[in-house]
Amino acid sequence: MISQNITRLINEQITKEQYAAQLYLSMSAWFCAKDLDGIANYFRIQSKEELMHADKMFDYLKDVGEQIILGEIAKPPYEFTNAVEIFEKALEHEKIVTKSIFNIVKNANDEGDFATVSFLQWFINEQVEEEANASQLVSKIKMVCDNPSALYLFDQELATRVFNPQTA
Repeated sequence: MISQNITRLINEQITKEQYAAQLYLSMSAWFCAKDLDGIANYFRIQSKEELMHADKMFDYLKDVGEQIILGEIAKPPYEFTNAVEIFEKALEHEKIVTKSIFNIVKNANDEGDFATVSFLQWFINEQVEEEANASQLVSKIKMVCDNPSALYLFDQELATRVFNPQTA
């Protein structure tokens, strides 16, 4: 139903989503080591969401009868300088994911693969939300990182986030 090119791109995206899950889990671990469990919670949930994204793409390939080929997942960084760096890296990574998804959509459009374009619309909307959220968190962490009381409140704010697989 879909071309080998689109199948390859989606298989590659599955691996990218799985890498993102590992990256966010590594970021979570860094915050755990600093006893900032609320921020660690935020990144742990980000990790779970990325795995759900990979699962959605996996299921799409299964549903259209294409071969699923899982790629090697690179080891994410685990040493970071500070919290600002981590949030900036998270934003940078979301932009990379957005560009990759847009590339699949462009290729699907060029091939007249309307089913894949329709399927990926959810991911486009998700990436707009992810980038906006990541950008806002970069701004917030820059405001609070040098103020222990403000950092504590920021940590408490992010502790309230819960994983909702229905929206992931």
